[in-house]
Amino acid sequence: MKQKMTVLHNTDLYACRLSRSEVHTHSSFLRRSSTSLRLVPSFVRRSVNFCPQLICTAVEEFTMERKFFVGGNWKMNGSKGKIDEILKNLASNDLSPSTDVVVSPPSIYLDYVCKAVKAGISVSAQNCYKVASGAFTGEISPAMIKDIGCNWVIIGHSERRKIFQESDELIGEKVGHALSEGLNVIACIGELLLEREAGKTMEVVSRQLKAIADNVSDWNKVVIAYEPVWAIGTGVTATPQQAQEVHHQLRGWLTDNVSAAVASSTRIIYGGSVNAKNCKELAKEGDVDGFLVGGASLKPEFVQIINARL
Repeated sequence: MKQKMTVLHNTDLYACRLSRSEVHTHSSFLRRSSTSLRLVPSFVRRSVNFCPQLICTAVEEFTMERKFFVGGNWKMNGSKGKIDEILKNLASNDLSPSTDVVVSPPSIYLDYVCKAVKAGISVSAQNCYKVASGAFTGEISPAMIKDIGCNWVIIGHSERRKIFQESDELIGEKVGHALSEGLNVIACIGELLLEREAGKTMEVVSRQLKAIADNVSDWNKVVIAYEPVWAIGTGVTATPQQAQEVHHQLRGWLTDNVSAAVASSTRIIYGGSVNAKNCKELAKEGDVDGFLVGGASLKPEFVQIINARL
């Protein structure tokens, strides 16, 4: 999705990211608090006197494109027969060339999928450990993942955090090591229902994102997946507006704590009961750059989700 950035020069400086539906001219702009994002440091933002009727003396425009991204997390599901069905469905359908597609089978099937998957689709592991080798029974390392031809790994999924008690610190260390070994990372964050109801969503996801950001050496190799835990596998989906609100705030956090360039280029995808019925509405939101799909990625409807922006 092309993101239009406009820097307005007058007595003050103001920068605003516009969604596709917004219209921006050199003489005025619409104040859209739910979709606009000031991609300048917070100390600059605090010094600006916002004026909806700001008259510009100069306008500088440039575009930033974040390619749509759809990942399919198969979790602990599948057999060779089932995998063949999934891959045949993907191979026999036209997939949007404007979407990066990644599938993530159980680790025991990684090599099988790497060899059989349709050209243009990448393969991801669902987890890895924070060191290259050693006495860590049951774990796999980023080096092993790379060795069989996979270039992606999911780290920090809510099921790893909850069931296996993985801490923010451990997840950050995993991210750092995976990047150092040359893998691309889908880094997951998300709040529990009780945390959302208590108004702590941003407190939680900011803490999780900081642990990840502190270990990132190359943001070009990172996709952030926002997965509200209360919407994973429950059939309950965040509304497009709820997803956009959190994604917008996450991009603001990146602006303030990493850089405006990273904030504008990093893809933030949504996960949580995404399916063929809700994907198109979610995909319309300006800060939703794709999906991490669970159960629906095992079904034919995964193609419709991949093509949500068509």
